[in-house]
Amino acid sequence: MVVSKVDRLTRSVAFLSRLLEAGVDVRFADLPQIEGATGRFMLQQMVAVAELEAGMISARTKAALAAAKKRGKKLGGNRGVKPTAKMRALSRAALQARADARAADIGPTIKALRDAGATSLRAIADGLNAKGIPTARGNGEWQAVQVQRVLERLDPFVEGGASEANSLDAA
Repeated sequence: MVVSKVDRLTRSVAFLSRLLEAGVDVRFADLPQIEGATGRFMLQQMVAVAELEAGMISARTKAALAAAKKRGKKLGGNRGVKPTAKMRALSRAALQARADARAADIGPTIKALRDAGATSLRAIADGLNAKGIPTARGNGEWQAVQVQRVLERLDPFVEGGASEANSLDAA
């Protein structure tokens, strides 16, 4: 095992001892090769110092947090903005508008695929993939259910809308 620094491996003498007793060959990028009884002793001393340092850091952190709490500072929890109902509604409306715009952009391509003989949601998805049209998130290939959702977003009274999406099979 190669480790950048001793304290990156562990700050526990007990863990290091078990690791070395198990015969794991450990190399450290910041130290020369540690071999033999002297090397093992030095390594254990370095880990003991790291363990002591970790304990001291923990004690200082706990004391600082206790002092901050005593001063009335709120600890933990969400530090960002807590969205109000109005903010959530605006966010939802923006996401829906973006999805509607995306569906409107894809609609003519789907219509062209259907006119060319794509009769199932799966066939339309394959056609969109073949044309290299990215999904809304741009991280995958089109699936039948995504095509169905786009069709449901389109006006149900326009060809290719939700009423026709329901009549297509997902095979």
